Amino acid sequence: MNFKKAPIVYLQGKPVLLFDKQANLLEALEDKEIDIFSECRNGFCGSCKTKVISGTVEYTNEPLAVLEEDECLPCCCSPSSDLDLDLTSDIDTNVLGEYIKK
Repeated sequence: MNFKKAPIVYLQGKPVLLFDKQANLLEALEDKEIDIFSECRNGFCGSCKTKVISGTVEYTNEPLAVLEEDECLPCCCSPSSDLDLDLTSDIDTNVLGEYIKK
């Protein structure tokens, strides 16, 4: 019998959760009371855009928001490996160019 290890999610190198059966990364973080600004929760607006320090994600819906290689949308993805996220950015922009305070 083969068992797949559940990915561990880290914030700036500190482990915060074991991802196992949650709907998406955003909901898993919210369950741990880790707030990430979000709006559409479907990958359209890009407001939950988060920097990935290391690791990979799989998308349940293909995001429409424009992403850099080192970014993910927690609202529509789940980790496919251990994942380290950087939530220290104070200001980001969404696809409409509006400033969002994180």
